[in-house]
Amino acid sequence: MIRYLTYFLLILGLVSCGLADNNEKAKPEEVKISWVSNLPGDFSFTKNWDYPEGVYKNNFGQLSCDGLCPSGIDRMMDAKGKIYKDSLKAFYQLIDTTHHFHSIQSDAWAYEWTGTDFITANRINADTTVCFTHNNVATHSSLVLSITKGKCLPIIELNSIVGSTEKKIYPCKNGKIEIDKNLWEKGILKANFDFVFDHKENPSQPMYWKGKIYTTVASK
Repeated sequence: MIRYLTYFLLILGLVSCGLADNNEKAKPEEVKISWVSNLPGDFSFTKNWDYPEGVYKNNFGQLSCDGLCPSGIDRMMDAKGKIYKDSLKAFYQLIDTTHHFHSIQSDAWAYEWTGTDFITANRINADTTVCFTHNNVATHSSLVLSITKGKCLPIIELNSIVGSTEKKIYPCKNGKIEIDKNLWEKGILKANFDFVFDHKENPSQPMYWKGKIYTTVASK
């Protein structure tokens, strides 16, 4: 919940203060939501799923872990990475093997972005829902959406691992978003979106994010 509130406060700050100094008056653009009954389109991507990052199937057909793994699991495997039979139960008590179904399908041009399949949506209060896409090993730009009273405020947040580690925010210049009204009232965000963002480092290179979302909206 702290993360959601942080995004919400960040977006409120951007609206009130702008994103640039006195010489560059770039401000985030609110996009009016088009509410649609029974939003059409192919949302079959929601049938695809992945294991949590770092969980993979080893050469022995076992689900194993690579990367940030719980301490102690090395003792449960032999030198070739095979999990000992008598350690399987304990191993899977430590490793999350949940099937995570995809909730976004999108295309983008943003820094350090190679794709993302997951987005989280959380209702902060009766009027406001905040959404953000998940970063991974190769993707460090996140699409953040604040949906409030019929309007959507999109930004791109870059948490770079190259050079400066300071967060960079890219405000929306223009765009559009359609949301299925019937599903929204049932706590599901089904949407088509297409946004263009302010790219002050290189205005000749369009920065954009477009795609489809289908995810449950979690409440407080």
